[in-house]
Amino acid sequence: MAVAIEIRSVSKTYHRGGEALRVLDELDLQMDASTFYALMGPSGSGKTTLLNLVGGLDHADSGQVVVGDIDLTDLDGSGLARWRAEHCGFVFQGFNLLPVLSARENVELPLLLSPLSKRQRREQAERALELVGLQDRMDHKPRELSGGQEQRVAIARAIATDPAVILADEPTGDLDRTTADAVLELLQRLNRELQKTILMVTHDPQAASYADKVIHLDKGKLGRIDDNRHAAKGN
Repeated sequence: MAVAIEIRSVSKTYHRGGEALRVLDELDLQMDASTFYALMGPSGSGKTTLLNLVGGLDHADSGQVVVGDIDLTDLDGSGLARWRAEHCGFVFQGFNLLPVLSARENVELPLLLSPLSKRQRREQAERALELVGLQDRMDHKPRELSGGQEQRVAIARAIATDPAVILADEPTGDLDRTTADAVLELLQRLNRELQKTILMVTHDPQAASYADKVIHLDKGKLGRIDDNRHAAKGN
């Protein structure tokens, strides 16, 4: 199986006041394409930092982050922005939808950086909303949607550009169990049917059970990787 994400001897230290906090410590990790990964670990273990590095939202102090065949270490700020727009979709815990825009308009936002025409952007946004089951909510604004529907809009926005990789940071953290399971089932379907590589940060073992593999971090180092593929998902 092709490697989608490769972390090579990556270290990252944050400085707060006079204190140096090393959150990733020469981490080595490979993630296969078309695989759903959950990333777990105690607070401060480096989960979100790793997600941000893979998404090109932050730079490693040393080592390499390679996604597909692109070494993100070689890209400057504008290069990373272009790469994110074309290859990576993001889903956050807080949805991050613009309240004055409809669901369709929110999903269209990342497409504004593409060469698509207005009509093409609209059609692509509508296809993404149909994929997440919101074809009847396209003209609704976030305040007119439930929390689960808002997260589905956020997922539609993440897949609107047809990225190879979807990064999700605690995507069910603000949802009740039933709604969270529905969102996780959607991510699972995107992985299985569209062959998306998904890396999801979560503290919830139930959420992690939907992933193919669970990566455990501890103090910036790789702990273990559990394989869920022979277990019943979501149980």
